[in-house]
Amino acid sequence: MNNELRVIISGGGTGGHIFPAISIANAVKALRPDARILFVGALGRMEMQRVPNAGYDIKGLPICGFDRKNLLKNIKVLFKIWKSQQMAKKIIKEFKPQVAVGVGGYASGPTLNKAAAMGIPCLIQEQNSYAGVTNKLLAKKAAKICVAYDGMERFFPADKIIKTGNPVRQSLIETTVTREDAIRSFGLDPTKKTILLVGGSLGARTINESVLQHLDLVHSSHVQFIWQTGKYYYGDIKAQLANMEAQIPNLVVSDFISDMGVAYKAADLVISRAGASSISEFCLIGKPVILVPSPNVAEDHQTKNAMALVNVDAALYVKDSEAPDQLLSLAIETVGDSNKLDSLKQNILKLALPDSADIIAKEVIKLANNGN
Repeated sequence: MNNELRVIISGGGTGGHIFPAISIANAVKALRPDARILFVGALGRMEMQRVPNAGYDIKGLPICGFDRKNLLKNIKVLFKIWKSQQMAKKIIKEFKPQVAVGVGGYASGPTLNKAAAMGIPCLIQEQNSYAGVTNKLLAKKAAKICVAYDGMERFFPADKIIKTGNPVRQSLIETTVTREDAIRSFGLDPTKKTILLVGGSLGARTINESVLQHLDLVHSSHVQFIWQTGKYYYGDIKAQLANMEAQIPNLVVSDFISDMGVAYKAADLVISRAGASSISEFCLIGKPVILVPSPNVAEDHQTKNAMALVNVDAALYVKDSEAPDQLLSLAIETVGDSNKLDSLKQNILKLALPDSADIIAKEVIKLANNGN
């Protein structure tokens, strides 16, 4: 009898899906070094690069979302869904997993549907306080559903739910660099308060505009800024800042920060979108944050994520449409208020759910053993 553990993990599309997926895979490998793990993602999406970089094999499906503006294009989408289901079935037959894990995103739909139909136990992990469409559809077929927020029984069968929290990048937790050294690594002054602006892995137009419209405020403040623009916006922003950056020595601009652990350590305050993974990271490291939820997400789930913190005074909130006018002045005011920063830190720490990846990994292994 072959006791080798084989696990399929499917989903992706954004860092918010990919980072938890990789964390779960790492936790499974830590508990079962013999485990073989195969990822299934969507061709052309971020996971096709990030997963191999993390040391795991990945197969791509030609899956994509429906086009709500041009309904005729959905004929192609339906064909891609059918083709993805056939490919998923072939992948599962060849790999022979004992358990399948879905983290949300396009690819997890056909993969877990086929896995469940073939009698393979399935676990889904929902990062947000408002469940995504794919996970809601998969819930009936899943054996276990791991969530990060209370009240998720309004989306899922209560007897399947386990509140585990969201797995985060271990590098953030394990960073040993001091705040002073972290700030110096950006060429800044450790004696000054520092604000980090991040818009997720792809950047955020509104957060970027909030800075560009108030460069005078940045310059005149006694605060330092580390600004991750996102690769999509970087070229245009650098062009707009041409001949100005030398005059604003308290502003460091980057397209992408590879070591977010160091960036978080340097920051006294973070400005961020309200993705579930980011929020879980802020909770675990106790980082004061101003959340600017993206309005361009399904069911406005980022606002719901943010309000779960705001309602217990664990974060501040600025509406996306109001950010260009309000965000920078609020951030400068907040970072100068040590009592407010300490209160935000203490309250957000209370929401932390540590060891999420380990808890989920144990459930994955348990399902695999029960399925044998």
